[in-house]
Amino acid sequence: MPPNSLARAATARIQVLAPAKELDFLDTQSLVLPVPVTPLEAWNIMHQHPLPGMKLAFRLRDAISALFGVRRIGGFSGRQRQEVSTGDKLDFFLVEAVSDQILTLTVRDRHLDVMTCVTSSSGVLSITSSVKTHNLFGRIYMLPVRPAHKLIVSLSLKRLRQELEQRKTASR
Repeated sequence: MPPNSLARAATARIQVLAPAKELDFLDTQSLVLPVPVTPLEAWNIMHQHPLPGMKLAFRLRDAISALFGVRRIGGFSGRQRQEVSTGDKLDFFLVEAVSDQILTLTVRDRHLDVMTCVTSSSGVLSITSSVKTHNLFGRIYMLPVRPAHKLIVSLSLKRLRQELEQRKTASR
């Protein structure tokens, strides 16, 4: 991504669970948009068809986590939502904030809290995920999730870029 795009992404209104030094995980990845989209539109495109292996990963997550009293989340449904409001559920996430520039989602459980913030500003879409763990299981849980999450977001942004480039080409 060109350096000026990183600067634009850095000025977007990004929400995180706590100050960075208090977080157990913080990741931001950005994409220069070929065509404008809202955060919800981007979310719908990225989750319309779950990435290969995601259903199995969520089944494993749910089976193992249930042994430690953590509720099952089931994964991404692929269901498209034309609109959401604060307090709605978007798959297993609670919608905390939504506008044409921001979509903030949370999951709060006994082992950790997660916040995912999708922003679209000045032609740049950013996905910021922050995590605060609460116990040993949360810290152990994050060992495989940390690298997997970064890869999943990267692949999802790549898929989004490809879809938006196809739309741009088709509209010419």
